[in-house]
Amino acid sequence: MLGKLKYFGIALALLLVFLSSCEQSNPTPILSTLAAMPTVVPPICTSIGQIRISPIDDMTLVCVPAGEFWMGAAESDTQAQTDEKPRHLVSLDAFWIDRTEVTNRMFEKCVAAGACHERMYSPYLWGVRLPNGTPYYGEEAYRDDPVIMLDSDEAQAYCQWAGRRLPTEAEWEKAARGMDERLYPWGAELDCAHAIYLSCEKEQAPAGAASHPLGISPYGVLNMSGNLWEWVADWYDENYYRDSPMQNPIGPASGEFRTIRGGGWHSNPAQLRATNRSTGKPEHSTDGEIGFRCALDGSLP
Repeated sequence: MLGKLKYFGIALALLLVFLSSCEQSNPTPILSTLAAMPTVVPPICTSIGQIRISPIDDMTLVCVPAGEFWMGAAESDTQAQTDEKPRHLVSLDAFWIDRTEVTNRMFEKCVAAGACHERMYSPYLWGVRLPNGTPYYGEEAYRDDPVIMLDSDEAQAYCQWAGRRLPTEAEWEKAARGMDERLYPWGAELDCAHAIYLSCEKEQAPAGAASHPLGISPYGVLNMSGNLWEWVADWYDENYYRDSPMQNPIGPASGEFRTIRGGGWHSNPAQLRATNRSTGKPEHSTDGEIGFRCALDGSLP
């Protein structure tokens, strides 16, 4: 009998050791472990100064946080046209916008992917001095210049390939002038140190901070005044501001012309004002003074 109790005691002791080792190997309940794991937050746009790099075309995008701004020209602006008025309050969701205009180097990638059409340019056209039939975006000396001579559909096709879209007119203007109603992205005065326009260089400059860094917008966007006009997503209506919705306006449902913004290297000073509006035929693709940049919803990872 004592022998049986001895063996029973040994077995009980071994069982307790086993149970103890199981508890030590998993001391924390599963739910507690999951609760302690860090939450992965997508890189949404929330504050000025945030940037993200596109994995497709290597473009740097800057954050324009959500909020209201005054769109359109003030009554005191003597250079304003009627289509820039009335000044009206607009509220936009957060969005990302390309820091520079899309370059030839980036456009080459779209052509190589089969999503964009190769462009052939004539000689001496709008300051682009290349042999007849040479792809402007294929020349090393021009690779960091903005791509030109694309119609609005081709610009949109590029943005879609890059996982983005053309900015709305309201997004473009907010990114250009901020929330303090600047006349130009950098302030109230215009000179050749801040932008390229009619009185300055005779052709567009390479994209990037090395060209006119003083012309930066409140959000860190470059060359939004001068250098090139830029396609935006909106159809043009000279009276649209009279009935424009306050929340995320996207422009008229249709039209004859698309809107272009910003002024180009051959534009007069009034056209470089951040509120200035102009137009282009959607199929217009022979202008060496029109480029574009893309945008992305700020809530997207």
